[in-house]
Amino acid sequence: MRFSVLKTTVFGAAVAGLASLAAPASAAEVGACLITKTDTNPFFVKMKEGATAKATELGVTLKSYAGKIDGDNESQVAAIESCIADGAKGILLVPSDTKAIVESVKKARAAGILVIALDTPLEPISEADATFATDNFKAGQLIGAWAKATLGDAAKDAKIAYMDLNPSQPTVDVLRDQGFMTGFGIDTKDVTKIGDEDDARNVCHDVTNGNEEGGRKAMENCLQKDPGINVVYTINEPSAAGAYEALKAVGMEKNVLVVSVDGGCPGVKNVAEGVIGATSQQYPLLMASMGIEAIKKFADSGEKPAPTEGKDFFDTGATLVTDKPATGVESIDTKQGLDKCWG
Repeated sequence: MRFSVLKTTVFGAAVAGLASLAAPASAAEVGACLITKTDTNPFFVKMKEGATAKATELGVTLKSYAGKIDGDNESQVAAIESCIADGAKGILLVPSDTKAIVESVKKARAAGILVIALDTPLEPISEADATFATDNFKAGQLIGAWAKATLGDAAKDAKIAYMDLNPSQPTVDVLRDQGFMTGFGIDTKDVTKIGDEDDARNVCHDVTNGNEEGGRKAMENCLQKDPGINVVYTINEPSAAGAYEALKAVGMEKNVLVVSVDGGCPGVKNVAEGVIGATSQQYPLLMASMGIEAIKKFADSGEKPAPTEGKDFFDTGATLVTDKPATGVESIDTKQGLDKCWG
């Protein structure tokens, strides 16, 4: 397994079991919940796969929940209530609304439940006991730097469209968007906010809800605002696929650089086929499997996971995938990306 070294170094060996008479009961008592934004996005499907496999391995009882769509905070609130009522030891949460869900998280933590945010930090990040995530700012920065290096001198006259997530601007949305701008050399102004920049190269922001149809519609909207767009940043690969279809429909697909974040197998294949120029690959299976390990360790010893040194979260890694490497930007090719992809 490609993640085995990381798993070992982060958590070490499992804590020794309880006394033999109590051992059969202890396994049944360790319950965990996984709450994702949706259950259809391949990223969350892989996350559930990682959590389920690790829970089975460690004897943890796992229940999984998901919102109906990206942004469905109500369903996530209801899921947390169910986890509290069930007496879960830990919750792995991918928050749809990083601010609105905080009160429910506080309630869970007050009940003695370990809450770990996966992929998307809460606002503020300290409201969770821990966060296991890609460095989403770095992921955006990588594709921004690649786009700038690929354009060369033409970068100074670029016309960039942003396919963001949703109007509430969850942290993952902001971090990737602002990371891209930083990598491209654009002044972000307030790095915690999307859309306050005054760089003339930013010609359009629209939202996609992280899906293909949303990406298509957002791209159509942006092309109406400026048909000269030549760079498209996308929050994830489904939205990138939709944006590409909109570009293709007007014969612009060969003249526009599309970049994204995720590293799922369909997305990496789209890089190989030229639909996406480059993507930043992240590792959802690792986030979830480590989360289950952390819940089991917390149940056994009370110990909470520590962040990566120098950061306020545990960084599960991001790698640029492209078949058109750019000078000064470290990357792997799609063959290597397909070896590490998911979905």
